[in-house]
Amino acid sequence: MATISAVILAAVSVVGWQWWHNHPPYGPEALAVTSSLRFVSYDEAEAALGEAAHAPVTYGRDQLVLGRVSWQTPPKPLDGGYFAVFLIDKRTNHKPEVFGVAAPQSAVGIGSAGIENRIAERYSWLRGAGDATFGDDEYRSNGNRLHVADEKAAPLTFVALFPYVEEPDPELPRATAPVAMSDLLLALVYMGEDGQVYWAQRLQG
Repeated sequence: MATISAVILAAVSVVGWQWWHNHPPYGPEALAVTSSLRFVSYDEAEAALGEAAHAPVTYGRDQLVLGRVSWQTPPKPLDGGYFAVFLIDKRTNHKPEVFGVAAPQSAVGIGSAGIENRIAERYSWLRGAGDATFGDDEYRSNGNRLHVADEKAAPLTFVALFPYVEEPDPELPRATAPVAMSDLLLALVYMGEDGQVYWAQRLQG
């Protein structure tokens, strides 16, 4: 009887720890997030980023999208977790590769992470957050997102490049021009230190 009780207690403890471990410290409503997206010229992009960064260089019919995301100071620090800002072309579920960001690299990085495939698995509307899939077992990087390691990085200003490609190569998963504002999805995801997907909030699109 004592052995059975110990097993039950251990199982309950594991379930309780898992719930606590995966439970978000706060919800998106605590941040009161605001955002905006608009197309800009290279000169407008440079002015928006200021001296902190340079806008991606454009040629011909390339397009630049200026984004701003702002939030209130969270109730708790990120403590090893991070905010992921995704800009996705909903037509293809691809992300841009090149960004200009008005923030120090120590606060906001540019890249991708395999752990973020969990986002696509949990949220069907965020399939573009994960890698691009080819066949049953091939995964390829699908552009980049912004990795916000400092909760004080708001307001965050960025410029994304959509290079013009007349006939996109399906073997190269990246967001390209021409693109319309109605094609774009902007989202903020809160990731935990151990890769927990705490929550995702659709900001635009």
